[in-house]
Amino acid sequence: MRIARVARPDGPAFGAITQGHVALLEGHPFGELRATDQAAPLDDVRLLAPVIPSKILCVGRNYADHAQEMGNSVPEEPLIFSKPATSVIGPGDAVLLPSLSGNVHHEAELAVVIGRLTRRVSVEEASEAILGYTCADDVTARDLQRRDGQWTRAKGFDTFCPLGPWIDTDIEPADGLDVSCRVNGETRQAGNTRDLFFDVPTIIAYCAAFTTLLPGDVILTGTPAGVGPLVDGDEVEVAVEGLGVLEHTAVSEE
Repeated sequence: MRIARVARPDGPAFGAITQGHVALLEGHPFGELRATDQAAPLDDVRLLAPVIPSKILCVGRNYADHAQEMGNSVPEEPLIFSKPATSVIGPGDAVLLPSLSGNVHHEAELAVVIGRLTRRVSVEEASEAILGYTCADDVTARDLQRRDGQWTRAKGFDTFCPLGPWIDTDIEPADGLDVSCRVNGETRQAGNTRDLFFDVPTIIAYCAAFTTLLPGDVILTGTPAGVGPLVDGDEVEVAVEGLGVLEHTAVSEE
């Protein structure tokens, strides 16, 4: 099932993507969802970020090729950092390139959406916490990341976490899904989830050992090699095989 969050005159609502249409749902995916008889063509609907999480946890250096291109080794345990909820934007929105940075990079990633309250679970139990998956761009001010020595500011600017286009409840990263990023039609990143050093259940169990994961929380699983700069006017496409394509732009902050 593909669950989207859509704009409506009376406020955001959830819908199911089926055959080029969005069928409106009542309720929310972390409780009870009920079908309605309202539907619209997908092209006529504005998609929003599929969730606004209480927190976004991210895994650094989880693809060996990306760790290598950054001059680092893969850590012995998951390297976790966070992005604030205010960094989230949706499909078609713009990443604002801040005046404080002169080197903002794209980082295409598979993101996990948590579906239930989760605390202190085993790796074997961790998959039960998953609602589904979406695409993400872990936008990073690379110069600030290197200058600060820690990643909070570099990863946390408003608009630095595009998510979407929807949540897919059926894909399985263990099957090996291609993860890619295109900028202005040129492929810059091309990886596969089979190359994740720490798999999704391991990441969830690791995070849930130190913090309670809430329904709607998002975990970014890491980015493959090929990260690079964004400039004003860039058109970005983050794709995950079998899931969909997240499109966003990059615009210089005024």
